[in-house]
Amino acid sequence: MRLFSCFIFLVLLSGCKESGTQDGQAAATPPEVQVLEVKKDSITGYQNYPASIEGIVSSEVRAKVSGYIQNVMVDAGQRVTKGQPLFRLETETLNEDAQAAQASVNAAQVEVEKLVPLVDQGIISSVQLETARANLARAKSNYNSIAAKIGYATVKSPVDGYLGSINFREGSLVSPSDPKPLTSVSNIERVYAFFSMNEAQYLDFLQEFQGNSLEEKVKNFPRVSLKLVNGSLYDQQGEIETVSGQINPESGTVSFRAVFDNPGELLSDGNSGTIMIPSVYPDHILVPERSVFDMQGEVFAYRVTENNTLEAVKLNYIDIVNNQYVVTGGLAPGDRIVAIGPDRLRASQQITPRSVPYDSVARPIEAIFK
Repeated sequence: MRLFSCFIFLVLLSGCKESGTQDGQAAATPPEVQVLEVKKDSITGYQNYPASIEGIVSSEVRAKVSGYIQNVMVDAGQRVTKGQPLFRLETETLNEDAQAAQASVNAAQVEVEKLVPLVDQGIISSVQLETARANLARAKSNYNSIAAKIGYATVKSPVDGYLGSINFREGSLVSPSDPKPLTSVSNIERVYAFFSMNEAQYLDFLQEFQGNSLEEKVKNFPRVSLKLVNGSLYDQQGEIETVSGQINPESGTVSFRAVFDNPGELLSDGNSGTIMIPSVYPDHILVPERSVFDMQGEVFAYRVTENNTLEAVKLNYIDIVNNQYVVTGGLAPGDRIVAIGPDRLRASQQITPRSVPYDSVARPIEAIFK
């Protein structure tokens, strides 16, 4: 009986040791961690600036003489040509003045014609004739001035283009000193996009491009894109044409002007949008945002060593584009790094790496609820 009890004890003891060994091995197995291999690639980022849109020609239409609007001959949004009548003002008073001025011209002409033979005969001096001729010239000048005002009563388009809002209607009294124009005419075959940069942005922008002068740098500026207010991208690219080159003391900004072709006339005077200036980074190491962690204001990633332990590496970068760091130092092509959740791990920790595709980590996380 005692022998049988000892046998049972030895069997149980052996089972306990085996179980303990298995538990120990399980506890010592390194955790499985997703890793990716970094490589060099090219990427383009964009700096965005709010912009206002205007036609390359935008002319205010104003009355040159005072008067009541007798007829509005066009409507807002209409396409007009240079010289096309837009408004007609009442001219009854001017017509009366013109008749009186014409009568003065006729009387002065008669006076000159009467004096000419008298001077030729020596009856009167030539001084009287010259005075009469001066009176005739003055009368003609007065008549021509009134006639011009009658012509100004028909307000015409100064350029080809599209009309803006009609600010005055029939019966309105208008004058050259009105704060509002009658309307405006814009040529939108091409449009300007006006935007601004603050001083720091302007200096960074200039330092990116070659040139010994502002004019040379402008020639090297990249073509820009325009995002419309509905979020769509305009199908034409534009060029930065001019830069003010001076800091506005009130706003602390520098003004830029880009020009876009507008073949479909999708853009019009008064539109707004966002100018997108590209920054191209060719042949740089890219690291997804999900693969980095912050420590004391610096950005780090965990590099996986040959024996599968983790090594914290500080990253030097120049931009963040599409959820990816554009890295200039800290990693080399072919390095393996922790792909997701590095902040849950620690340096010198051993792991069991499981490789995942770069794109599966780099792509943005889509919102479940929109």
